[in-house]
Amino acid sequence: MSEESFVSQVKRLLVGAPIPSHLAHHERFSRVTGLAVLSSDPLSSVAYATEEVLRVLAVGGIAALALVTPISVVIATMLAIVVFSYRQTIHAYPNGGGAYIVAKENLGRAPSLVAAAALLIDYVLTVAVSIAAGVAAITSALPDLHVSRIGMSLMFVAMLMLGNLRGVRESGRLFAAPTYFFVGSIFVMLAVGSWRFLSGDLHAVPVDPAVLPARHVDALATFAILTAFSNGCTAMTGVEAVSNGVPAFRPPESKNAAATLVTMAVLAISMFMGITLLAHGYHIVPIDTETVVSQIARATFGGRGPLYYATQAATMLILVLAANTAYADFPRLASIVARDRFLPRQFMNQGDRLAFSNGIVILSVLAGLLLVLFGGDTHALIPLYMIGVFVSFTLSQAGMVRHWRTLRTGCWRSSAVINGFGAIVTGVVLVIVATTKAAEGAWIIIVMIPALVTIFEITRRHYDHVAADLRLDNTTPEPAGGHIVLVPIGGVQRAVVKALRYARTLSADVRAVYVEIDPAAT
Repeated sequence: MSEESFVSQVKRLLVGAPIPSHLAHHERFSRVTGLAVLSSDPLSSVAYATEEVLRVLAVGGIAALALVTPISVVIATMLAIVVFSYRQTIHAYPNGGGAYIVAKENLGRAPSLVAAAALLIDYVLTVAVSIAAGVAAITSALPDLHVSRIGMSLMFVAMLMLGNLRGVRESGRLFAAPTYFFVGSIFVMLAVGSWRFLSGDLHAVPVDPAVLPARHVDALATFAILTAFSNGCTAMTGVEAVSNGVPAFRPPESKNAAATLVTMAVLAISMFMGITLLAHGYHIVPIDTETVVSQIARATFGGRGPLYYATQAATMLILVLAANTAYADFPRLASIVARDRFLPRQFMNQGDRLAFSNGIVILSVLAGLLLVLFGGDTHALIPLYMIGVFVSFTLSQAGMVRHWRTLRTGCWRSSAVINGFGAIVTGVVLVIVATTKAAEGAWIIIVMIPALVTIFEITRRHYDHVAADLRLDNTTPEPAGGHIVLVPIGGVQRAVVKALRYARTLSADVRAVYVEIDPAAT
């Protein structure tokens, strides 16, 4: 067996047999599959959003933890606003209304490149944060595995990469069950917790005094409250994924995508607020060795029983598989940017399974590198996470305002007001996040976005230069008669006369050259 044949067989084993291009329409999402694949990021973020708020509030002591509820209400309201705004984007851009497309068509080249850079960086961080949080769920249930979290994280990256290289339909089937398992487990936990509260059986979890110093809420500065709010805004990440992936749905694409987005919002807000209220009821204090969801599940189900482990397993699965939102959108966005010649054209190539294989591999490598550099620590990665999210939110909504003002049909004024309000809200949050997170590592993203935009421009100049070299429209044709035409003849006959006449149409300078033919040679 040749080496090439062996490599081909291994590829078929891992990725699967090629799918003909004419069957691409069979690889599209239904609403059920689309919710699992494109909404797993915002659905899974509820597993750590409340915890990120509590980690900051804990500085102010027990009393300060009560602020988690009003802060979460504000975040949930903002999530509803953003979802409603993106629902309009879906109907306005049925071919995919990501921030890059909207900004390019309405705001111009520079804002569109900023949006593309922010989204691409955000997708890489989505994979890293989701997988790190998933591994944290495992180590909360099985503390002995804490030392192996980097190895487990890289293993999950490899699994996701292979799953997505197999193609859209199979990845949807792979990720649907864990998503609904997680939603079901969380709602069971919330139902049991609510029953305990109504029956008077909900008691505060004992707090280790060494973990939480007694301090009054007045000691918590406004900046700390804003930091807690910006941490909780992780619950809003991934909302744009459905808008970006409209073409991946079955017809009617816009209708199915919009319904999926609304379903996602209802589930995410319900779970986020439910977890927050239970955390407040139990007086949960975040600790390094156990997640908040793990503490709530343990208190709700009365210890580490089957329901507790089922909840932890579901949380781990959804957090790891939430990275699939990025796997669905990063390669697609990279292919669109490459089509506009701002990235290498290799990102446009689809593999044997109709997936953008190069984008999938690059995303996996970059996410794996981040996990290694930050030690697989969710809390170290989160400060980097939200800058790109809210940059894309703000540019997309601002672009939609310009879209409605240009279109001026139907109820364009009300649509512009809705998107304008969304742009203002997300813009304010962007300022808060950038201010509160800059010192914690967000400055890296603030630097990386313009750096990536510069790379886009360099790539475009390269392709423009190559295109200019290949164009024919600037070439000057040689004037007629500028060449000497030689006509070899062996005598005077009708064919020779015709040849000379034709030569005169090519040039005014025609020269007949007598060629003697040796009869012996013929």
